[in-house]
Amino acid sequence: MSDFFEPPPESPVPEPQRYRTPPWFGAPSGTLPGVVAVERILAQTDDVAVCVTRLAGYPTGFEFDVVTMGAAGQDDVDPLVFHHHHRGRRGAADGIPPEVLRIGVQFSDGSKATNTGGFHHDRQPPAGPVMHPRGGGGGGGRWSHTLWVWPLPPPGPLTLVCEWPAMGIAVTRSELDAKPILDAAARAQVIFSDDHLPEPPDVDDGPSPAAVVR
Repeated sequence: MSDFFEPPPESPVPEPQRYRTPPWFGAPSGTLPGVVAVERILAQTDDVAVCVTRLAGYPTGFEFDVVTMGAAGQDDVDPLVFHHHHRGRRGAADGIPPEVLRIGVQFSDGSKATNTGGFHHDRQPPAGPVMHPRGGGGGGGRWSHTLWVWPLPPPGPLTLVCEWPAMGIAVTRSELDAKPILDAAARAQVIFSDDHLPEPPDVDDGPSPAAVVR
């Protein structure tokens, strides 16, 4: 190799500051949840079905999986569960496009959380329960999405609510007992904790939530 060309000097890249993830942002990544199998059809028409197939309890909240299935000839149906940026499009009296599958939960104390309420970026705990997307995908008429709900529900009935105007599904409610979720949360195992990390800085002083390392 020629000694004419020198490599650039090394400049160490500083490690990004890591912060504790606020529990309402999502499930703790280092925790193995307690899992509850569910086979619940929330709503069904001749064209589509909306189902819940899994609940996962954590010390700080719970996840559940929503599966939508289309009948033959409905391969292009997409529930658009996470498409909050399309809100306000014309044709939706409530500001939510009719193609979006609306999902919500209501606790026994009457408080609720929905997938249409937007992401809560606050560093301080929200006043009530919140629901955030965790991921999903699909195609060919079948889609699966995971939703995070913070905090854990109080004992008593937990109501799952869905509505999908574009597919002819009006507001539909299905009631579960919160106890299996609370029992699952008690079985959760914290494998890697972030309790040793500092709290995120205040909103005015620190990075945006997207910069928080999980």
